[in-house]
Amino acid sequence: MLSTTIEQYQRRVDAYLTQTISTLSTSDERLKAAMKQGVLQGGKRIRPFLVYAIGDMLNLDLNKLDAAAAAIECIHAYSLIHDDLPAMDDDALRRGQPTLHIAFDEATAILAGDALQSLAFDIISQDISGLGANQHLSMVQALAKASGYNGMCGGQAIDLDSTNKQIDLNKLTQLHRLKTGALIRCAVELAIIAADISQDERRHLFDFADAIGLAFQVQDDVLDITASTEELGKPQGSDTDANKSTFPKLLGLAGAQQTAHTLIQDALSALAKLPYNSQLIAEFARYIIERRV
Repeated sequence: MLSTTIEQYQRRVDAYLTQTISTLSTSDERLKAAMKQGVLQGGKRIRPFLVYAIGDMLNLDLNKLDAAAAAIECIHAYSLIHDDLPAMDDDALRRGQPTLHIAFDEATAILAGDALQSLAFDIISQDISGLGANQHLSMVQALAKASGYNGMCGGQAIDLDSTNKQIDLNKLTQLHRLKTGALIRCAVELAIIAADISQDERRHLFDFADAIGLAFQVQDDVLDITASTEELGKPQGSDTDANKSTFPKLLGLAGAQQTAHTLIQDALSALAKLPYNSQLIAEFARYIIERRV
């Protein structure tokens, strides 16, 4: 059920993104091609999945969520393009394919990332039938906060500053709650904003989002050690080679795996407090620490 639904939502958001990019004016075909490759070259669409799946659990019409799902994927894609640049992680592979600055060139990759970031806010600021003005504005604000200084970009800055340094567990946790966790929390928040739910229900969903966001990164750190380059779609051990602080480095491999399991149990406990059918979301939470990519 989970894999089928992930694929269903992946097709839905990809169709929306393909249509959106295809309608852009043709002022620069090379940049447009780079944008399309950057956002449509693969991936599980975890963030759009959460937008749709949480929305479905809350009995929302998914048509209200297409723009939010596409916008957050544009932000995620832009972050990966920039993260791979020589000035950042200097990676040559992403999802088993050459990174954008290799496939095109560095300047085009930078511009493609910039353009996808702008496109995200263009998409989410368009009229969304069925949403009130305050809900719509809250969505834009949530996406901006999660992707900027107090979210993903802030976490990336800490990550760069921490390379070749020894940082403690609290700092590493802060880093990844921002760099990885903020967009995952935002995906859940976008669905929450579109729904009419109680403050207690909001709190439980945010507790769930925070737990799976950190668990996702812990598992990524584990996979950097235990998975192959073919499984990862990028060089195995790249974080170790770059001398980055990781959860296995601080806790040991077994300690990191136990931390991921504990976080998922926290997420499942939060879901159990909700008066909705959360079976699919619970399956997804377990999938986070069972995945190999």
